[in-house]
Amino acid sequence: MQKKVFSMVAASFILLPNIMFSSEIKTNKSVSLSDVTIVSDSDEKKQSYYKTEATSVTRTDTPLLETAQSVQIVTNKILDDMGIVSLDESLDYVSGISRQNDFGGVWDNFAIRGFSGHENTGISMLKNGFADNRGYNAPRDAANIESIEVLKGPSGSLYGNTEPGGTINIVTKQPKFTRNNSITTMLGSNDFYRVSADLTGPLSESFAYRLNVAAEKKKSFRDYIQSERYIIAPSFLWLINDNTYLTYMGEYIKQEAPFDRGIVAFNGDFDVIDRKTFFGNPKDDNMVLENYTHQLKLEHDFSDSWSTKVGLAYKTGDFKGTGAEVKPFVNVTTDSLMLRSRYKDFESKDFSFQADVKNVSTIKDFKNTLLFGMESYRYELDFALYNLNNSVRMDNIRGNPTYTTLATGKGTIIKDEHQVQKGIAFFAQDELAFSDSWRLLVGLRYDDIDTQLEKHKKGISYSQNDYALSPRIGLTYLINPNWSWYATSGKSFRPNSGVDKDGNTFEAEEGISIETGLKFESDNKDMGGSLALYRIDKKNVLTGTDPNGVYSIAAGKVRSQGIEFDIGGSLTSNIRINANYTYTDTEVIKDTGGAIDWSIGRVVNLEGKALTNVAKHSGSVLFMWEEKLSNNSSYGIGSNLIYVGKREGNYINSFTLPDYITMGLTSYWQVNKSLKFKLNVNNLFDEKYIASSYDRSWAVPGSPRRFTLSMNYKF
Repeated sequence: MQKKVFSMVAASFILLPNIMFSSEIKTNKSVSLSDVTIVSDSDEKKQSYYKTEATSVTRTDTPLLETAQSVQIVTNKILDDMGIVSLDESLDYVSGISRQNDFGGVWDNFAIRGFSGHENTGISMLKNGFADNRGYNAPRDAANIESIEVLKGPSGSLYGNTEPGGTINIVTKQPKFTRNNSITTMLGSNDFYRVSADLTGPLSESFAYRLNVAAEKKKSFRDYIQSERYIIAPSFLWLINDNTYLTYMGEYIKQEAPFDRGIVAFNGDFDVIDRKTFFGNPKDDNMVLENYTHQLKLEHDFSDSWSTKVGLAYKTGDFKGTGAEVKPFVNVTTDSLMLRSRYKDFESKDFSFQADVKNVSTIKDFKNTLLFGMESYRYELDFALYNLNNSVRMDNIRGNPTYTTLATGKGTIIKDEHQVQKGIAFFAQDELAFSDSWRLLVGLRYDDIDTQLEKHKKGISYSQNDYALSPRIGLTYLINPNWSWYATSGKSFRPNSGVDKDGNTFEAEEGISIETGLKFESDNKDMGGSLALYRIDKKNVLTGTDPNGVYSIAAGKVRSQGIEFDIGGSLTSNIRINANYTYTDTEVIKDTGGAIDWSIGRVVNLEGKALTNVAKHSGSVLFMWEEKLSNNSSYGIGSNLIYVGKREGNYINSFTLPDYITMGLTSYWQVNKSLKFKLNVNNLFDEKYIASSYDRSWAVPGSPRRFTLSMNYKF
């Protein structure tokens, strides 16, 4: 199957015109690409917790200090120091991000600046500049992650269908022309076992490869929960000639785990229920998620001024299995509880194409960087959902629960849908340096999206066309070599799905943002920081349903405004830090339709209410101190603090999640150039907290104290 996919991608690629993107091929084989950066080991050590550029923010490698946008980057060094293997833990070290409903533990879901995106697919997420969140995706794994770029504010002028709060771009590990192989083994609390390998090097003077693989098996602090994950990620870089090169990135990821909605509140109190209690059916098989990803890019320099890129991406997703759960919006008041079972069978295919052209020129002593291009995609989703009510009875939920299976099978099909979405876009961006101090950025993108949806169970189908213009403008003033000020504004859009009571589709959501801030970068570029103030308004939000609870109503407008502070890098040769603080104020400022409070069966007006799971105050601090010893030996110790303030637990603000603080410790011993041992302790003081919730009946408890010991061997 995968050979066929690769052959198809390769064959299609040969037919493309010879237009590729800007690059710099150095004699030491250090290559700077438009969407990824391949650097030498010395460069990685130098940049540490701070990077001077983000590959996705402008697609032109503009330094962050000169970019009119707030951008934070989680570097590979942070991932390594903290022993992070998942995406959700890595984003604790970025301001403005809050965890959202994780769909039973089977997907990544976050809000940036209060906006969480589509209920079933989450916020906008990219991988090497390609869309990576259409369809259902297994939680991302750090085995193949080089860095994580968080682009704050609207990115619609470059990437189209996005949330106004921000976009996440995952930069994968790339091949190197210096041989570098390593194996890492990890073991920890709750029978956690993981082994991974990272192999890279040249096969010839012009061809380099990389292979990342990982296998993980673990149990949980929660009853009946155990999971397995497997990742295989091959990639290659082919320097065709001095001006042309070809890159390929492949990734296969599979996760098997039970469906776990978390715990419930008893009479509104989460402390009554043991955090380990499983509100599902222990006899259910695992939910299985599989994703295959292929990305192919051909890049070329025509001259010192003109360069171009063409890229293809193909991704498939499968999500299957049965999971029992408490019905949402249930107030639990007795020791017995009836669960429903749902069988899910989702399959998706996503094929996308990108082409960019860049020109760098000087006009009357002004440096001008022009970027223009197009993008298209075709996305298909087959969605089958079965429901079986009252399939399991749980008794004694406050003590040692017992589970009685009352019904088996898939149940009744409640959704059987086939969706095809096709999009095409054209964009242009111009960056003008009109003195040593001033930078102007303007961008505009046009998107046209057609959606066809067939509801087989109801025997109906409908089509929807959305189009949007997404502009952006930004101004940067370089105060001196270390400080800059910027101001920016941009628009975003996201198509709304569904129909109203008259069968009409909805206008797309539209967001507009205004932002200003300061940026700092040290003389040696080992450290940097930013302070941002912003306000975002979004309209045409689906606020809920009509009074009968049947049809959606696009009558909402929401606002998010706040302050964000981030700083990271090397204070000295021995000390690294990463710190952030966020103040986020979210509010529904218009709601003419109302939303159902299902616990009482009444319509609630949402005006004045805050967005779910978004704390007004949050922040984190990571501190690392290390000392060199003799014979290539060293050791380091560090600590981290994560604070999340009070948050509203559902969209009607009927209860509040308490604030919490967790502390962690990390230490390592570099025995010699090849061998390294590391110990990480998370939630040192065993803080009990709720990480996120959808309602009182679906709440995710935070992980208790856990230990992880790892060994890395390079050869």
